[in-house]
Amino acid sequence: MGHLTDSNSNAKSANVNRRDFLSGMLTTSLLAGVVAPELWAAGEENGVPYRKLGRTGERVSMVGLGGYHIGMQSDEQESIRIIRAALEGGINFLDNCWDYNGGASELRMGKALRDGYRQKAFLMTKIDGQTKKAAAVQIEESLRRLETDHIDLLQFHEVIRMTDPERIFGSAGGMEAVLAAQKAGKVRFIGFTGHKNPAMHLHMLETADTHKFHFDAVQMPLNAMDAHYESFEQKVLPVLLKNEIGVLGMKPMGAGLLLQSKTLTPVECLRYAMSLPTSVVITGCQSLADVQQALMVARNFQPLNAAELKVLLAKTAAAAQNGEFEGYKNTNNFDGTVHNPQWLG
Repeated sequence: MGHLTDSNSNAKSANVNRRDFLSGMLTTSLLAGVVAPELWAAGEENGVPYRKLGRTGERVSMVGLGGYHIGMQSDEQESIRIIRAALEGGINFLDNCWDYNGGASELRMGKALRDGYRQKAFLMTKIDGQTKKAAAVQIEESLRRLETDHIDLLQFHEVIRMTDPERIFGSAGGMEAVLAAQKAGKVRFIGFTGHKNPAMHLHMLETADTHKFHFDAVQMPLNAMDAHYESFEQKVLPVLLKNEIGVLGMKPMGAGLLLQSKTLTPVECLRYAMSLPTSVVITGCQSLADVQQALMVARNFQPLNAAELKVLLAKTAAAAQNGEFEGYKNTNNFDGTVHNPQWLG
């Protein structure tokens, strides 16, 4: 098992005032050479480039396997084959969540990690619980389902309300349970996710700073349409980079919605997200062919140059203008905890 995060020492370097914390904002494109992904480079495995996970000292594959789709196949054995093919191919970052498919995603991943596969994985899952009691129960359930004694990265899922940070960090809040689990060796690193609005991510980061806490990683949508509308890339990514927080890019294809716009191919979607200074780009794979596609793009990866970036952003500008193809930002269709508020505790 890896070392526990020293939250107190992390907090000392992160203990800056709000203005300084948010001054990481950049006004020029991150893809135009301001922050090169090479700064995160950490070798490769089986041809797949690896990157640093913030200041944790961990190395993660530049592409990660999404957990939601793992529970969707009618054939459980196919799910297991997908996970193992990813691990064998050089992908080590596995995404999951306590609520995905009623727990089926974690159960299947647990089975796939038997027979020595757990040692190949950097295992991440998420909890919805925002109270100490709910979070503690969900952590134990995730450990049981995943058949492991520790989770490499545990994240608070769906920070999608401006009130969520105060609940999580408040008295008897979820953070108390997560820190207790970390102290017990059940959790190594701590992060949070959300897909709604950059302002909510910034508020979560500000709240953590107020409590002298430094997140190890943050997950958010990063794709070629996000750049045009309520952009996490423009508003949150620079803050994470300045504070050495691992960047987990999700929805490179916008949960498939970007492809429906007919402006992008799957490979263009993956390449755009990988060209950002992310630690890992998490993509859902519903088949072995999807895994092979992700591996192919990673192994042959070349960052977009300025001309390619200009063309790609021009192609997506009109379709992205009002967030039509990013429904996770402006509808409740993707909000599990809105439809199931009891998960929050």
